[in-house]
Amino acid sequence: MAAAASDQETMQKQTEEIEALSAIYGDEWCTVDEDEKIFCIKISDCSAQPKWTLNLQVILPPDYPTSAPPIYQLNAPWILQKEYAELANHLEVIYVQNLGESILYLWVEKIREVLIEKSQSSESVGPDNKKITEETDVDYEEEFALEYQPLPDCTAMMLNFDLSEKKDEELPPIYHGNPITDRRSTFQAHLAPVVCLKQVKNILAELYKNKKIASATHNIYAYRIYCEDKQTFLQDCEDDGETAAGGRLLHLMQILNVHNVLVVVSRWYGGILLGPDRFKHINNCARNILVEQNYTNISQNSSKPLGKNKRMRKDKKKAEH
Repeated sequence: MAAAASDQETMQKQTEEIEALSAIYGDEWCTVDEDEKIFCIKISDCSAQPKWTLNLQVILPPDYPTSAPPIYQLNAPWILQKEYAELANHLEVIYVQNLGESILYLWVEKIREVLIEKSQSSESVGPDNKKITEETDVDYEEEFALEYQPLPDCTAMMLNFDLSEKKDEELPPIYHGNPITDRRSTFQAHLAPVVCLKQVKNILAELYKNKKIASATHNIYAYRIYCEDKQTFLQDCEDDGETAAGGRLLHLMQILNVHNVLVVVSRWYGGILLGPDRFKHINNCARNILVEQNYTNISQNSSKPLGKNKRMRKDKKKAEH
């Protein structure tokens, strides 16, 4: 029984990491084979016209991340044995330093760091990116379009909390992201800077004052507050009836290492079950607003709708409300 529980926990970690990375990297991320856990990430030096690009293909074994690293391959037209060995060494060090943890985000950003250094070097000569073969370059199509439905600004009012602050005390600013609509369900993220639990409660009460937000089928949220004195994070999440959604949202925020922020994702259910796609939309909304408000070092150029996978996902019937 213990072994089965451990296997289930490992699978859950993989699922949450895949969903988070898909949201973080947008159309740089591609699912090659979902059943075999094969994925490809296109990495560039972040310049306007990248000179250096590389495709990282990974296979997630059943015991990753608990006791085994991902199986990987580095593909680029310019890479030589020396560069390959140097990158492989970087990835090995990261794995050893983070045993048992999800490391793909760290791998991708380390590779990107190396590409940026190459681009900035005065002796670097950009490779001919046109030589990248079809096997290492990925074509994408837009899977869905954003529908812009801005919410009205919330008014300063507290609900359902016994607070001692003055009524005229200013709340932190609250930002509303652009909605994503899929099969009549709409998802929208809201973000506010926070430094204490009382602010979290105040902002949640403020959001619920808005009738549109209060009428949402689910208001999933997560927050991370860095405690300087203890050098630890105060963090928590809430599913609000959307099972496991809060944990997935918090996992995304942990991977992005964001500090002192509350993210709420509202979902208005449209009557059609979305299956696992609902988690993708929740993470995409959250990721986009974190990028827009400069809580991450991810380029806004990557903040695009995800492309369709090369292999169609199988329908998975999961209960949702």
